[in-house]
Amino acid sequence: MLSQERANQLMDMAKCCADMSPIQFPIPGDAIQMELRSLDDIESFLVDVNRKGRIRLSKCTYQERYEVVEILLRLDVGGPTHVNPDGEEVPCPHLHVYREGFATKWARPAPPDFSSTSDLTITLEHFLKYCKVHEIPLIQRGVQ
Repeated sequence: MLSQERANQLMDMAKCCADMSPIQFPIPGDAIQMELRSLDDIESFLVDVNRKGRIRLSKCTYQERYEVVEILLRLDVGGPTHVNPDGEEVPCPHLHVYREGFATKWARPAPPDFSSTSDLTITLEHFLKYCKVHEIPLIQRGVQ
């Protein structure tokens, strides 16, 4: 488990994509994974884009992970309302941010950085920027 201080450092860290090839946005029912690196090339991260839900074409989950298992950020779009541990209901889109002792069990409404969640490709670009990725490869649209 990460300390909150360490998680905050990792989330605030400037990153780059390990591969600058164009990103093929996943079609419904599919998922992709991208590797990120800290600018000093010491830390590595993964970004997942998951469209496994076949019923709602607008459903998508974007997440940033550290050391494969530690989810730092997760943005849920087009999914159900999330219920926080205190019973508060947070509608989609919502953002989960790592919290020591709770991982990503808490969510809050998506910040204004994600104002275009109806366009999933643009949302990926905004998510990568939110993850502090400096240079973002071309994102090729799949079926929205």
